[in-house]
Amino acid sequence: MSSSVKTSKFRSFVQSVKDFDIAKLFSPAPAPQIPRTVYVNRPLPDSYYVHRRGGQRKVHKDHRYSSNQVVTSKYTILTFLPRNLLEQFRRIANIFFAFICILQFFPRFSTISPGLVILPLIIVLLVTAVKDGYEDVKRHQSDRKVNHTKVLVLEGEGYTNENGMRSKSKTFTRGIKIPYRKKKSLHKDSSDSSTLKPPRDDDLVDVETPKPHWRSTAWEDVRVGDFVKIRADEPFPGDIIICTTSDPEDVCFVETKNLDGETNLKSRKSVGSLGHLSSAEACAKHAFRIDADRPETNMYRLNAKITALNEKGEDEGKAEPIDLNTVLLRGTVLRNTDWVIGIVLFTGGDTKIVLNSGGTPSKRSKLERQMNPMVFINLALLAGVGVLTSVASSTLERRYVKQDGPWVYGEGPPDDNPSFNGFTTFFNALITFQNVVPISLYISIEFVRLCQAAFIYFDSEMYYEPADQAALSRSWNLGDDLGQIKFMVSDKTGTLTQNSMIFRKCSIGGKIYDGDAEEAENETQLRERPADAPDRASAAIGEGYDIPLAMLPSGKAESSNTPPVNPNVHHFHDTQLFEDIERSATGESSAHARALNAFMTTLALCHTAIAGVSEEDGSITYKAQSPDESALVQAAADSGFIFLGKEKDVLRLKTPFLEGDTVEEYELLHVLDFTSARKRMSVIVRRVDSEDSKRVFLLCKGADSVIIERLKNGQNEFTKTTEEHLEYFASSGLRTLCLAYKVIPEDEYEEWARRYHDATIAMDDREEMIEKVSDEMERGFRLLGATAIEDKLQDGVPEAIADIKRAGIKVWVATGDKLETAISIGYSTNLIAPDSNLIVVRGGKFGQEHSAYDQMVKAVEQFFPDQGILDLEEVHPPELHTSEKPPASPRPGVRRVATGLSEILDEDNGKKSGGFVLVIDGVALSHSFEEAFSKQLLLQIGLRCEAVICCRVSPLQKAQLVHMIKDNLKVLTLAIGDGANDVSMIQAADIGVGISGEEGLQAVNSSDYAIAQFKFIKRLLLVHGHWTYARNANMIGNFFYKNLVIVAVLFWFQIYCAWSTTYVVDYTYLLFWNVFWSLAPVIAIGIFDRNVDDDVLMSIPELYRYGREGTHFGLIMFSWYMLDAIFQGALVFFVITFSYSLTTSRADGYGIAMYEYSATMVLATVMIVNLFNGLNTAAWTWWVFFAVSFGIVLVWAFTAIYSTIRPGWFVTSSYGNYHLLFRSVDFWFGLLLTIPLALLPRYLYHSVRFIFYPNDFDILRWIKKNEPNKDFAHDPALGGKLKARHDGTQGQEEEGGDDDRRSFTSSLHPPRRSFQSSRPNLREDWRSGSRTDMSTGRTEFNRGFNFSAEEGGIAIRRTQTNLSERYLQRLGGQKGGTNHPYMSSAPALPKVGDSRRHSLSITASTMLKSLRRPKEDEQQQQ
Repeated sequence: MSSSVKTSKFRSFVQSVKDFDIAKLFSPAPAPQIPRTVYVNRPLPDSYYVHRRGGQRKVHKDHRYSSNQVVTSKYTILTFLPRNLLEQFRRIANIFFAFICILQFFPRFSTISPGLVILPLIIVLLVTAVKDGYEDVKRHQSDRKVNHTKVLVLEGEGYTNENGMRSKSKTFTRGIKIPYRKKKSLHKDSSDSSTLKPPRDDDLVDVETPKPHWRSTAWEDVRVGDFVKIRADEPFPGDIIICTTSDPEDVCFVETKNLDGETNLKSRKSVGSLGHLSSAEACAKHAFRIDADRPETNMYRLNAKITALNEKGEDEGKAEPIDLNTVLLRGTVLRNTDWVIGIVLFTGGDTKIVLNSGGTPSKRSKLERQMNPMVFINLALLAGVGVLTSVASSTLERRYVKQDGPWVYGEGPPDDNPSFNGFTTFFNALITFQNVVPISLYISIEFVRLCQAAFIYFDSEMYYEPADQAALSRSWNLGDDLGQIKFMVSDKTGTLTQNSMIFRKCSIGGKIYDGDAEEAENETQLRERPADAPDRASAAIGEGYDIPLAMLPSGKAESSNTPPVNPNVHHFHDTQLFEDIERSATGESSAHARALNAFMTTLALCHTAIAGVSEEDGSITYKAQSPDESALVQAAADSGFIFLGKEKDVLRLKTPFLEGDTVEEYELLHVLDFTSARKRMSVIVRRVDSEDSKRVFLLCKGADSVIIERLKNGQNEFTKTTEEHLEYFASSGLRTLCLAYKVIPEDEYEEWARRYHDATIAMDDREEMIEKVSDEMERGFRLLGATAIEDKLQDGVPEAIADIKRAGIKVWVATGDKLETAISIGYSTNLIAPDSNLIVVRGGKFGQEHSAYDQMVKAVEQFFPDQGILDLEEVHPPELHTSEKPPASPRPGVRRVATGLSEILDEDNGKKSGGFVLVIDGVALSHSFEEAFSKQLLLQIGLRCEAVICCRVSPLQKAQLVHMIKDNLKVLTLAIGDGANDVSMIQAADIGVGISGEEGLQAVNSSDYAIAQFKFIKRLLLVHGHWTYARNANMIGNFFYKNLVIVAVLFWFQIYCAWSTTYVVDYTYLLFWNVFWSLAPVIAIGIFDRNVDDDVLMSIPELYRYGREGTHFGLIMFSWYMLDAIFQGALVFFVITFSYSLTTSRADGYGIAMYEYSATMVLATVMIVNLFNGLNTAAWTWWVFFAVSFGIVLVWAFTAIYSTIRPGWFVTSSYGNYHLLFRSVDFWFGLLLTIPLALLPRYLYHSVRFIFYPNDFDILRWIKKNEPNKDFAHDPALGGKLKARHDGTQGQEEEGGDDDRRSFTSSLHPPRRSFQSSRPNLREDWRSGSRTDMSTGRTEFNRGFNFSAEEGGIAIRRTQTNLSERYLQRLGGQKGGTNHPYMSSAPALPKVGDSRRHSLSITASTMLKSLRRPKEDEQQQQ
């Protein structure tokens, strides 16, 4: 028992060491967050103070708020040195070398001057410290720029602010200023701008007067409770309650892209009772009390209320609610509004943007993590050598050196202890052989990675000219991970698509309007267009509750105030729709006419868009919170229902049913905002100046899943028709919404409005109360129709995904779109092949009927019965034994489910050759993450599918998905997205890639790499990822090798010096070993090496598997380099030693000195190391020639000059070598003999492998050398065959030959034999893709998806999985192979004993045949 307790304590200690965070030593813990009551222009209550002796008092710490100073820097002048050193000494190599340097300060262990010994370590620490310091100075500059930004704060008589604030941090000592570059202010002075409600105190800015006025104040000095005035284009210094604005409606517009990544302007309104505070004088005359909940990270929740106070401090009037619509958050910018006056509620660390700005996670590359075992191996080797030398030295001293021996010169005193001498020899050995741990490796890697990041930035193939943006490496220490990615998790909207919303179709009253032909000619759809059923709309629209129409007596009158068309936006045109509206406007009263008016009126009014008039042509432009909302309003305007804007709370609408300049006006009563939980938004309006002025309407738009369940009874037929239309739209890859309305009786509305107001001012559970009251009103809808908006694909997305899948990378997509839309995008992006089998999981909580877990179990039993998934213990609930099968869920009853495809049941489902694709919705995903066993089952199914599509997912679920893959499989995962909702996913992945799109730059700012278009991810991975990984792996191996060679020479000499750790060479040569003699070639490998050209890598994505499988780097490669180093060290030492030991090499007959013949060893070793590094370089350029020659030329020049230095200048052990060495035959003989012999094994290995066992890179380099202009992508023997195999277009005859079997065996999928005679007709072939909805058990087939009409005309690629091949083989009576551990779409593993295991095996015969073909053609032409 005691041993287990000790083990537990030890594990706790180890875990505490791992979790130790240096930042906690230098950063104070944040104060606890509590609710607050802020007094504006009133003294604080006596209970807020702590009274002290002498009548002094101080605000209690619970009522002191965070200062508005924000500090993101890491260091101060006082903490820089200790904190930076602690961070640097987390590297074991730095600790080791510091220990070695300390040892040499003791005379017993000193070799040369301790200052000279510590110099390399100081240089490494200094360079890193300078880099860290430079980065932190930039952070200090940024902090100073932000904290010293000016804002207008109220000052003067009659105004006080006694709210307590915490003290500011002093990041630099007083008097030291960090300069920063001031930018010219973007805003215009208020006096120069024309406003609808101009302030009366513009002249009272920064003036010396006792009257209330505005004073320019630094942000860091802004206090809670201050009145502030923000002018146009200025950012907000804190979270501010809006009092009044320059707009007569007290509305302002803000840009929130720094907060949520969205570039669309958001509207905010003032608190109703504060609208009169439009001047400094008015603000100073009033007092308020603000009751607010504690600061929290939730960006979409803020509960507070404000109450006016009289002169006695008593409440005056009723409390007004404060929510996010009346608050301006820090990080946002004021736009399209001249000025805003507000009250500061939260400052500094209490603001939402600061609370949500978690530190960027610390990421280390896989290559760096793999280096640690190698460093430890070298340390263990060093320790072993130290033990060997200490034991041997002590033993020899005991045996041969007797105490008091008069014949021994310099015999030690009687107390000399051989055992203690052996102990000290151990530390001497650590000093002598310290180069086995390369101290310069880390700094060399950092320099190389910096250059590699520059290559990415300057790559013209990844430069996006329309946005003037190049690819950017923000974390350049992760470049080699780009070449080892196994999973990619991608966002859809804005990442795969353009986030450019275009209104394409709509369904009104049961009739579809497709848009004119030119608008939809490039669409793709999965099903036929359903029939119209406008007659079903009568009951839905109703006779007595319709939105009234203003009919024209005859003809459609021309309107003189109709604004011109905006040429800068897309316009929706549908001749049939315009004709129907024209007939309705001419007096044809029908249910469909009422449906048209109701639909378009709802489309034009149910939104929060802003209507702006262009000064150039007078056209109207709509700015909305999302691009699809502006597209909806624009589509209504294109149909004649023009939203003209809002005046206070009145919405103005021009319709084709009104004569002349008549405009309909609606009073806006309430806006029930859209949220991800509600999935709908509603507006409550009342007609103004008409016979319907007492009638209240609720207009709603939202997801079909929430609208349909809230419909009034009696609309079943119409609802069914609209659902069919919705599925038709979704199958075309369009985003859909439903529109509905409701007429509210006046008395019902008045009673509901009172309850809604009470809910808005509640301090506890405000959101729940508002949602409950809103849900009560949003019932009993009458359905109007549906809309369909296209989110167009980005250029090159289908090709990029197809090639990424060819590279063996698993692609999972996480999107917030509905299931049918996600599936359609999957087809159009090549993520889903036309003959794929879709497994759809839509379910509920575990334990309930049709739970997600039960559906996944059924999927395993139906499609993966022989995979052994259900034999795994971790996929079963804890109460079930492994051998027991989970209880089968009852067969679902008959219920209406919109499946989207025609129901064709077939027993062959799951036997299609295109593999499986899992589609799971957000509800099922959420329940799958709740239980560990359900998560494991989901992971096991996903691994056996070619792709996984997750729809209706939240940002948190995206991050959970990444963690599930990364943490369970221990594989490198890449996440790519473009919006603020992708930040958590990007930060959770090993590599995060941000796309600068329409949703702002927050994803880019949180990413490791930034690109402008998704298509560039292909080159980033296949070219730069491959090159970086191969270069760094080769460089690190050669780095360890070059250091061990010289250590081996020193070690072999210990045999001849009684293991005394004596240096065989002049220490100066060792001192410069890692700086001058051997550094340049390995740096050249890391920067300039190229095992194959970029066009080949782009044409043959299958080459990426070398990095994905980690073949370039590992302990095996490391061991071969170590063996090379030991062999070469032994060869150099013994050959040169024996050659010099036979007879003297001097002409005068004197014996040679040790440093004379060891200089030959140094020269030979330097030349061998540099040439060996060059031998391991695939691409020889002039830079490589220079790098290989640099160390050789330098060591020869140094030897010639260093040996001429006379003792009169300073004493050297090599003086005179220039006279002795260069005239010695043994010197030249040693060089000429050792250099070829040392390089011979590696040269023979390269030669034999290239001639008899060439790998892919050898073959492709040879072909590229002989045919520089060869088209690898389409060559029938190279990329063309690979692509054909992947696409499934290769004929049977082409696969049957012997050459074909030799050419493609390991990296491609097995041949399909009889199933591959030709490309099948997808409408007739039995292998067309199917879809099984596990929640209903229905199986449906993909019929009629027209890929020829796809954007760009890209033919869909198909991806054949090993799983599908094994299934086909079972059908043919063949046995399947071994499961791949990670990738079902990955290449089949080679058989044991296959000597070409790491090759595509494009054999020499294929290469020669490819080279022979041009010559044969020439002979035929002759």
